[in-house]
Amino acid sequence: MSIEASPAPQKINLRRPDVMAAVQAQVLSHYRSNLVERIRANGHVLSSGDLTIKLAKEFGFCYGVERAIDLAYAARKVFPGQPIYILGEIIHNPEVNDQIRAMGIKFLSGKEKDADIEDLRKDDIVIIPAFGTEVSMRRQLEAKGCRFVDTTCGDVMSVWKRVRQYSKDKVTSIIHGKAWHEETKATSSQTMANGGGHYLVVFTLAETDYVCNYILNGGDKVTFLEKFKGAYSEGFDPDLQLQAIGVANQTTMLRGETEEVQRRLRRAMLQKYGEGEIEQHFRFFDTICGATQDRQDALEKLLQEPISLLLVIGGYNSSNTSHLAEMGEAKLPTYFIKNAAKMRSDKLILHYDQHKNQEVETTNWLPAGKITVGITAGASCPNNLIEDAIRRLFELRGISVQQLLEA
Repeated sequence: MSIEASPAPQKINLRRPDVMAAVQAQVLSHYRSNLVERIRANGHVLSSGDLTIKLAKEFGFCYGVERAIDLAYAARKVFPGQPIYILGEIIHNPEVNDQIRAMGIKFLSGKEKDADIEDLRKDDIVIIPAFGTEVSMRRQLEAKGCRFVDTTCGDVMSVWKRVRQYSKDKVTSIIHGKAWHEETKATSSQTMANGGGHYLVVFTLAETDYVCNYILNGGDKVTFLEKFKGAYSEGFDPDLQLQAIGVANQTTMLRGETEEVQRRLRRAMLQKYGEGEIEQHFRFFDTICGATQDRQDALEKLLQEPISLLLVIGGYNSSNTSHLAEMGEAKLPTYFIKNAAKMRSDKLILHYDQHKNQEVETTNWLPAGKITVGITAGASCPNNLIEDAIRRLFELRGISVQQLLEA
């Protein structure tokens, strides 16, 4: 039977009131923090002795992440004795993914995968992570007769709608994102969902400038294709596919950078085709996710205050968290950590260096005397991990948070 002839997958209704009430109580027990809630209520500040903690106004779990986790927990509750699979990390946070695995949900990818796609059978339940999945993978699972618990974020699906429209109109999608990221792979595949569409992924402004120069001046096609290898659609020809372009983005990129990408590309198309023809050759829609932007805006405000250093908490492969760390690094000492255990002592911290793509050690990171530490966290970081970091900071100063709360 062909893929096109495959029956539509069964829809599983998990959002029943009785199920979700139990699930949300379980999720709260795993990830809630009374301490973080109290700090929020106290103007996002907690002080004792010579240490002050300032939380960004927006941080941690967003609605899309909460929904994805709720649905994964609901699947396990509704099907307690049945094997449940997940295509990959539900979100980019190791502690959350460890919890999903501890519930007996089997991972189909990653270094510690528990099963292979080939193992799946008709009616098996497969969770699609918040990033979505590639069209080819979904069709493969549909052909097997699998049932889906689709946790794809609504903001991601909005981008899919845009790039599918681009393809329908014979417009090439220029996607500002990371070609290797699950979300961008899923979005890229949507451009080709109905055949004939094309995409090109640009990650940096330098890559954007290279594309702009090619649009204006042409160049060596072989060199172009080698430079962007793995970041364009099959059959992509820059001499043809760069004549009409539409900009989209991975939803967790920096808004300012995405806007600069579209400005530079629009300027190149204006220069080449003129104002009167621009609508036939260039399109742009703002598809940065609201939660990502809220966290970036809140950090920008926090960075305007007098703080001594910044802690950014979240998974090292989390795109939105990595951009928060970039913002901090541009202004002051910033330490990107996945959990409180990375603060080994007031003299030693292990943190992620995005330029080296590895954890590094920094000594004498926590200054003596009166200091203010800013804290933010990515949209995939639960509040309990933020609490752990706050408690550890005070502990390194010999202060019991519990005594502060009881005072």
